[in-house]
Amino acid sequence: MGRVKNADTKPEMAVRRLIYAMGYRYRLHAPDLPGRPDIVFRGRRKVIFVHGCFWHQHGCAQYRMPKTNTAFWLPKLEKNKARDRKVHQDIRKLGWKALVIWECQVKRASRLKQRIKRFLEAGQ
Repeated sequence: MGRVKNADTKPEMAVRRLIYAMGYRYRLHAPDLPGRPDIVFRGRRKVIFVHGCFWHQHGCAQYRMPKTNTAFWLPKLEKNKARDRKVHQDIRKLGWKALVIWECQVKRASRLKQRIKRFLEAGQ
């Protein structure tokens, strides 16, 4: 598990390339914000989290609960979900807005592009 990346993953890099190509500029992994969001738009007070379907239990076709060692995996993955809820709550309390992009959504670039644009342009 030490080799599992928590930053600069393939889905995150794909989202970053897409956002950059759309003309938006951003900061990465802000340590001063709860959960160290993957992508930060300080001027807009908005953040984007790019979640892996397995690690954050998306429930899509790409996610499968491991059949072995469930005594280890179930509490670990449930703890991840609980932490995600707390982080999003804390972000909102600070007056920021958050968008979650799931690993399975990265494949549909045109739909994702529209979703990101709506998120970033709303309330501006």
